[in-house]
Amino acid sequence: MSSFTEASGATGAAGPGGTTACYVYGIVPEDVEISEDAVGVGEPPGRIKLVRHGEIAALISDVDVDRPLGRAQDLVAHEQLLDAAAAEVPVLPLRFGAVVTTADAVVEELLAPHHDQFAAALKEIEGRTQYVLKARYLERPVLMEVLSENPEAGHLRDRIRDLPEDATRNERIRLGEIITYAISAKREADSQDVVDRFASCTAAAVVREPTHERDAAHVAFLVEDERQADFDRCVEDLRRDWADRAEIRLLGPMAPYDFVVTQR
Repeated sequence: MSSFTEASGATGAAGPGGTTACYVYGIVPEDVEISEDAVGVGEPPGRIKLVRHGEIAALISDVDVDRPLGRAQDLVAHEQLLDAAAAEVPVLPLRFGAVVTTADAVVEELLAPHHDQFAAALKEIEGRTQYVLKARYLERPVLMEVLSENPEAGHLRDRIRDLPEDATRNERIRLGEIITYAISAKREADSQDVVDRFASCTAAAVVREPTHERDAAHVAFLVEDERQADFDRCVEDLRRDWADRAEIRLLGPMAPYDFVVTQR
């Protein structure tokens, strides 16, 4: 059963009390309805509820204030909840760890002061979903590219090939510097190539910082539902074109973290 659907008539969440507070995941339209099996952070996982105000609502769950947040499973639960929501309805994700004292405080401190801003942002991302494309160079092919394109690198490789490591320490350091710089330059060019390739089938793109020394591209895309098929074709074209030089991974659909992250 789907955890998130657009429907009307759902009731708001009651304010927690005692040793609990409200953990806030994100902002959604007020006409969202949640199934009983939707859960979030905590141990056991907290049941997801809604706090409504005007045209918007906050996804919340109760958390024990004596239990510190920040464990890996909490971050996973936070992302899974938001990604599940984003697959079906517009959602403005809050950063991991957003906690408010009570449900009333969620309205007073978050929803009411920013109502118009949040409502406009939800309309802007309606029908759009985020995907993240990660490309990583294959080790041997990218090294061969560098050695063939850079005469100094090729010369150093030939020089140290049959000599002891201790006798060629400076040359090895220099070769490592050349390779690192060359891969960084390739990454910049290939990231721009990816953005350009997908420009016709995406609404926006954000180039993320690399997470590995052999990253070829790490790009977040905002994709409109009506252009999903075109986007998928672009991914397959890239996989085909880069088959001999990089591995391609596509993550998503997910909440639009790179485009509309809401801070507390």
